[in-house]
Amino acid sequence: MRLVDKIDDKIYSYATLRQIEIIDCLRDYDGNLTKTGKKLGIKRQSITSILESLIRKAARQGYSPEHDMKHAVPDGFLLKGTSTLYDSDGNTKIQWVKSSIDQVRQKELITIALDEMCKDIPALPKLPSPKKTDSLTMAVYPFGDPHIGLHAWHEDTGNDYDLKIAEEVNLKAMQLAVSKAPASEDALIVNVGDFFHSDNEENRTQSGHALDVDSRYSKIIRIGVRIMQSLINTALTKHKRVRVINSKGNHDQKSSQWLAVALDARYHDEPRVQIDMNPSEYQYIQFGKVLVGVCHGDKIKPADLESVMASDEPLLWGVTTHRYWYTGHVHHDQIKEYRGCKFESFRTLAAKDAWHAGKGYRSGRDLKVIILHKEYGEVERYTIGIDQFAFESEA
Repeated sequence: MRLVDKIDDKIYSYATLRQIEIIDCLRDYDGNLTKTGKKLGIKRQSITSILESLIRKAARQGYSPEHDMKHAVPDGFLLKGTSTLYDSDGNTKIQWVKSSIDQVRQKELITIALDEMCKDIPALPKLPSPKKTDSLTMAVYPFGDPHIGLHAWHEDTGNDYDLKIAEEVNLKAMQLAVSKAPASEDALIVNVGDFFHSDNEENRTQSGHALDVDSRYSKIIRIGVRIMQSLINTALTKHKRVRVINSKGNHDQKSSQWLAVALDARYHDEPRVQIDMNPSEYQYIQFGKVLVGVCHGDKIKPADLESVMASDEPLLWGVTTHRYWYTGHVHHDQIKEYRGCKFESFRTLAAKDAWHAGKGYRSGRDLKVIILHKEYGEVERYTIGIDQFAFESEA
């Protein structure tokens, strides 16, 4: 059977626009690969490879007629396997189709859905840009593991914490931090990961551990986006440009990615705001002779980050002299200096949940403001401890 004859209407429905163009042209030339290739300007071997790829794609979804597989799995899933029972004449009697979640495709579907949802969001009103700023410095606001959605009861953990407190604490800390920071032209808001406490409605970590969660997941994500928007708007009152990096944490591998998509849709008409959309575990930003790397820190030892930075960004490594890694995950302050860069992890503003309290974790709660100079690297910093401001929920 010719390759083009294997592509029925069902397989055709899986084709991309380019594949559809090739199939239609091939059918016009009665399956002649040479004439089709000449018409489209591609090699006949490439046509074969493209069509075989399409057939394999349909098979991964559970549709391959030549193998008696005619029951496609839903979009967002992959075929895991089939078991077929044949009668004495070789006809299919019963077929079992097993599927598994297609993580890559589900991420694509979530992104598409978010893009559609955000199309009708009205543009934010233009915030007045500060008139006098320092172009030689950048203010960095690293938020250590905010864990939005975490629930804590003071009798169990020593402090109360819920969505209302989380929103109040993060916004007041940011307002105080911005008031203390110099009027740098550039600002960098760094979410080092675990912005959300849970990543799904099951209220469990990826490894299956139960979490203490306040309210429904849909409410958590709504308030989480509102909190990050408030942080950005507060920074815009003092800085001309605000850049936002959302790192993937072990608590919010998926949520951190759609958080970036939601924020990008919200600020797409605001030239003063840049939302980094890079889904990599390791992200970088250059500021003059300064190179900053950001990651959550759960997948790598601090001592290995130096070589990762040099390997990922050899050109930026070569033109910079002050290099920093900003991470989270451990919920306490750590600073270590290696041969080529300095590593730092940050405290969180969130209270301890029952698990951390029971394990004896007792780190403080604060927000740092780090001022980086284009020539000299870090030149000053401020610490906003939670005791420096009162919030109504515990006043």
